[in-house]
Amino acid sequence: MLTISQLAATAGVTVRTVRHYHHVGLLPEPERDASGYRRYSAQAAVDLIRIRTLADAGVPLARVDALLHAQPAEFASALTDIDAALQRKIDQLAEYRRRIAELASGERLVLPPEVVAILERMRGLGVSELRVRLERDSWILMQALDPGAMPQRIREKNAGFDDPETTRLYLACDQSVDWDPDDPRLDRLIDDLDAWEIEHERDSSRPENLKLIVSRIVEESPAWQRILGALAHRAEQRRTAAQDAEAGRAGPVA
Repeated sequence: MLTISQLAATAGVTVRTVRHYHHVGLLPEPERDASGYRRYSAQAAVDLIRIRTLADAGVPLARVDALLHAQPAEFASALTDIDAALQRKIDQLAEYRRRIAELASGERLVLPPEVVAILERMRGLGVSELRVRLERDSWILMQALDPGAMPQRIREKNAGFDDPETTRLYLACDQSVDWDPDDPRLDRLIDDLDAWEIEHERDSSRPENLKLIVSRIVEESPAWQRILGALAHRAEQRRTAAQDAEAGRAGPVA
């Protein structure tokens, strides 16, 4: 007869493991003898070795008990099922490894190559990594919220970086990230940006589904919040003035 320590040593496991197998019902726990010790038979040692062997082979503990009492054909069939489940897990882990490897390439995991090329172009122009990261996040949100707008936006972005004045303004905005919202340099930058939008017939208003993108940008910088707010306000004033002028040309309604 064996003590629990001797039983564990015979099977090559820890006493804690033996107690766990008692707890989950895989190995019966004998009654204490007259001296207060639990004594294990040779059969318990055999059963424990079989349990350990199955567990070490990757058999889930929930299926070990059935395998211990299975007939040869049932045992073989169960092992086939377990092997198939392990293969599925291996395939899943291989996929996780592939995706983790892609993470090393950063933006390529979630964005199309054309957008990744824009981000790399920004880095080449000297745009800060903060602004590149915000640009990346904006593209991720756009892809989720308005994927149909992606091709046109990609063309516009590349065209903007082909234009020296647009690039200058972009870099100026990037440099203003840490400016105080009351910095007088922001007034000049807002004037320049507003003139650019008028010249290029751009509208600073934002579609409802893109407000989240704008909020992602302004939450990083009070200066940027002021810039975007001022441009949107001026654009709204121009729209109102244009509507009033159109109403004036139409004359009073009879």
